This record gives sequence, C-alpha cells and structure tokens, in this order.
Amino acid sequence: MEGEIKNLLQVWFSIAASLCYCYFISSKLPKGKHRLLSLLPIFFLFTLLPLHLSSAFVASVTAFFITWLASFKLLLFSFDLGPLSSNPPQPLFLFIIIACLPIRTKQISETSSKPTNLPLNLASELVVLSLLIGVVHDYRELLHSTILLILYCCMVFLMVDVLVALSNAAVRATVGLELEPPSDEPYLSTSLQDFWARRWNLMVTNTLRHTIYKPVRSACEPILGREWASLPAVLSAFLVSGLMHELLFYYVTRVSPSWETTGFFVLHGVCVVLEACVKRKVTGRWRLHWAVSGPLTVGFVVGSSFWLFFPPLLRNGADVKVLNEFKFFVNFVKRNLILIGQKIVW
Repeated sequence: MEGEIKNLLQVWFSIAASLCYCYFISSKLPKGKHRLLSLLPIFFLFTLLPLHLSSAFVASVTAFFITWLASFKLLLFSFDLGPLSSNPPQPLFLFIIIACLPIRTKQISETSSKPTNLPLNLASELVVLSLLIGVVHDYRELLHSTILLILYCCMVFLMVDVLVALSNAAVRATVGLELEPPSDEPYLSTSLQDFWARRWNLMVTNTLRHTIYKPVRSACEPILGREWASLPAVLSAFLVSGLMHELLFYYVTRVSPSWETTGFFVLHGVCVVLEACVKRKVTGRWRLHWAVSGPLTVGFVVGSSFWLFFPPLLRNGADVKVLNEFKFFVNFVKRNLILIGQKIVW
C-alpha cells in the first residue's frame, strides 16, 4: 500500500511538472507544428506513466484522465483550440485542473442562482455503487453469468459517473466554475445516436468530437460533400475510442490486446452510421415509439457489451483484481475511521 502511494505521488508529480512545461514553454511557441513537436515528449510520457502503477483501478483512472483526455486536450492546445486555450491565458492552477480532470467548464454567471442536485445524485450513486461492489465481491461465484454482467454494466456506468461527478464537485468547490454533468441518463436513450452523442460520458464525447470527428469531417467534405462527410467522421471517432479503450484495458490486464474492445466500438460506429442513413430515408414517414426504441437501444448496448466489451477483462481476471482493491480500500478506510473514533473517545 505504501509503495503504491509513493508511486502514485511520483506519477502525479511528473504530470504536474509536465503541464508546467506545457504552460510556460509550449504555450509560448507558435501554434501548429512547432507547438505540436514540443508536446510530443509529453504525449510519450503520459503513455508510460500508468505502467508505473500496479493497482488496476488507479492505473486505469490515471490512464483515462491523463493518457487519453489530457493528451487529447493538449493535442487541441497545440493548435490553440480546446479548453486549455484562452485569451487572456488562464492561471497555471486552472490550466492544470482543466488538463487533468474529466470536466467541461463554463463560467458561473454572477447573477446565476440555478440550483444543482449534484450532491443528492452523487450521494445516491456512491451508496448504490458501494452496495453493488459488496454484493459482487462476496457473492460473485454464486451469481449467474448474465446477472453478473448486468451488475458489471451498472457498475461501469456508476464508476464513470461518480469519477466525473467527484471531479466536478471538487472543481466547483475550489475554483468556482459551472460544470457540465458527466452524463444525461443514458438508460433513457431512444437511439444509438442519442446514447453516444448526447447522453453517455459527455466529456469523452466532446473530446472525440473536437479531436477526431470535426477534422475528419472537414477533410472528407471536398470529396463526399457536406451531407455524407459526417459518416466516415463518425466511424473514425468510434475507431479511436475503441483503440483508446484497448490501451486502457492493457494498463489493467498487462496482456496483449485481443481487439474485442475495438470491435465493440467499431460495431457501434457502423450501427450509428446505418441508423443515420435509415433516419434520412424515413424522416417524417415512420418512427418507432420511445417505449420500443428505448429498450431496443439499451438492450443492444448491454448485449453487445456482454459479447465484446467485458470478455477481455473477465478472461484476465481484471474484474476480480479491481473488486479486491475496492474491498481492501473500504476496509482500510474503516480501520482508520475506527482508530480515529477511539482516539476522540479517549
């Protein structure tokens, strides 16, 4: 435990130092190829850093935050685009926070009094996630494989939502920014387009939109025209998402990729493209009721995840490793809380 904490501190010190380099040196270079070249060592370093962590969960979170999201934000920054670019330049502390955390920011209006229900949602999600982890950890061998995979689907949704929500809550409390929600009730999706573009993991969706979808669409427009250029752009975004998930899974399992995860996202990219083509043909003439399209959409996402998304993790025991880490962490917190309570009593 102490060794892993030491490694984690070293990794995040390296991340902070790297972002200081980006802020003080790379930002002074002309946007474009010169700034991009100055950032190439940072991209390489951010790819290596999760390998210094032995905890599957900590390595995957670090890779998600840094190897994927921070690197893509810096890629946009090299062309003076994205959340890290601003005029006038933002403070260093804010630059590092925006780079490191999976957040989408929007300045709070001084007259804004819009209420937020994040604390209630976050608290309920934490409780449900803790209960699911306990049930799966203690009764995993007794659960039917289908029930287990359904529980894993719920846990993945809750883990991503909780991670982003905690980041939002921390940033909102420390620097006073209005932040976008992590997701928008993806279980209510009525189409695959609705699920991937407007409801699930909105930070990743927004990042892929600006780094992959828009450049590919712009490149394809002179060849395919504006109407059809979006189709290869969608496929490219899903392909990159699949490759990045493959990399995240490698940090967790440390075994050669099976490419099933990439297949999952390519399959969904193809289905989203087909769905878009069908909608163009039947617009205004025929449309499924939400009571039918909703279950079909969620059922397809869940069913295809059983087939392609989860097997690489289950086959290599990554799920058991993460569950054990969670259980160890919970017990560690409980022991320390008991010790603190005893000291207070005495």
